[in-house]
Amino acid sequence: MKVLLLEHPRSYGEDRCNDIANAPLSACLNTGYIGGMLASKGIDVTIVDGYLEKLDYPAIEAEIARIRPTILGIHLVYHWENNQTLYQFIEQVKAAYAIDYVTVYGFYPTFAYAEILNRCPAIDSALLGENELTFSKLVDHFPDDHLQGIAYRQDGKIIATQGEITTDVDSLPFPLRSKGSYSFGEINISGSRGCYGGCTFCYINPYYGDAKRKWRGRSPENIIAEIDAIMKETDIRYFYFVDPNFYGPGRAGKDRVLKLAALLKDRNIRFGIEARANDIEEETITALTDAGLCHILIGLESGRDEALKRLNKLTTVADNEKALKILRKYGIEPSVGFIMFEPDSTLEDLKINYDFLKRNDLLEKLEISVNVLYHHMIILQGSSSYKALKEQGRLNISDHSTYEADTDYLNPKVAAMAGMMRDMTNHIFTYMKDSWELSLKKDPVITDKYDQINKLLVYSFAGLLNEFDNDEMTTEKINIYVKSFNQTVDLIMS
Repeated sequence: MKVLLLEHPRSYGEDRCNDIANAPLSACLNTGYIGGMLASKGIDVTIVDGYLEKLDYPAIEAEIARIRPTILGIHLVYHWENNQTLYQFIEQVKAAYAIDYVTVYGFYPTFAYAEILNRCPAIDSALLGENELTFSKLVDHFPDDHLQGIAYRQDGKIIATQGEITTDVDSLPFPLRSKGSYSFGEINISGSRGCYGGCTFCYINPYYGDAKRKWRGRSPENIIAEIDAIMKETDIRYFYFVDPNFYGPGRAGKDRVLKLAALLKDRNIRFGIEARANDIEEETITALTDAGLCHILIGLESGRDEALKRLNKLTTVADNEKALKILRKYGIEPSVGFIMFEPDSTLEDLKINYDFLKRNDLLEKLEISVNVLYHHMIILQGSSSYKALKEQGRLNISDHSTYEADTDYLNPKVAAMAGMMRDMTNHIFTYMKDSWELSLKKDPVITDKYDQINKLLVYSFAGLLNEFDNDEMTTEKINIYVKSFNQTVDLIMS
């Protein structure tokens, strides 16, 4: 039996360029872990990475024609639209190359399996949640797919049950990596699964499906064994931990981090992580930076405690400011997650958020300002916010998919300002996508242009707060303002 695992091409949408990824970064190793599991059992498995290797559909079809797989597995990522191009491709290659079975996996199929199976008859099933063990059992029992963790059709209905959880993540074979895994200067690695938090906008824990053990970490020794194996294959020495929560809960979580840091220090590598603000403290950050930590993403989300409570962040503004202070003390300027516009935001929330960003020096660079001054809360199936808003009758499901939804802002002024900031920041992003690398290289011309636009954006946000506070923004004024702002950006970038 031959298995081909596909990372399909991703589309770029101009109006969605600043929307947070609909599949968390941890999903990037889904295909690799399935491949590693199958390879460990002697299954003939090939990964075709259409995304990282920038393969178009004809190139992917050529690989399918060459391999002639029995089973085609696809890591299906939502495209902010219906996936008709991909679905048509699946229909075509399944018939043309006599593929016996097509299954899809990932966050999108886990929560929207019914929609996918109804829209694409060529897809035989969807794997739900963690998928290494499920895919392995699918191969073992093939062609029988009436198994736990698989959504399939039966007698005109769709049957679905939650998959098996890997309680001992050390037991998993290391992920199989394609050449695309080494194509962008860093190696992604997973040190844990799940999160001990419960943010309303996140569906990490519903995906992993273990209410009793929300966070499961690999042992430091197991992680180091994988890093050592990778270092023998490549000269890349930057690793990025894709864990939604690098730290585990409590003192045990910090002790594990300290042990891992001690082992990493001997490898002479650099690495990045993602963590909660309340986990950042001197002891572990000292050890991690000493071991090579140079980048961290922390989800601050808000500068107001009332908003953090609405989001169920289980953190405080004090936690956020303490984390920033500690990280900067050790020479790390963090990337931050921030939700400026949430469904229940008020103008007062926006003002307090703005003040928080200003006093914590988070509006000094365009690369940060353009993100934190406009981000709305994206509502995806599987999150508690999706469920709660649906129960309240406030959920507006996308015309394209049940997977994506939004809701009307309770405050009409917030709604108007959010729309303006979206149009303005998207316009900025149309320039940044082509000049981003030059900014990273500190090109003096681009640096100066970015600085001018950043000052304009920050000044405009503060000005809009005053305008809306004084009830001075009509529809006509809004349109004129946005047009004028975008024309000024055009002049700066010309």
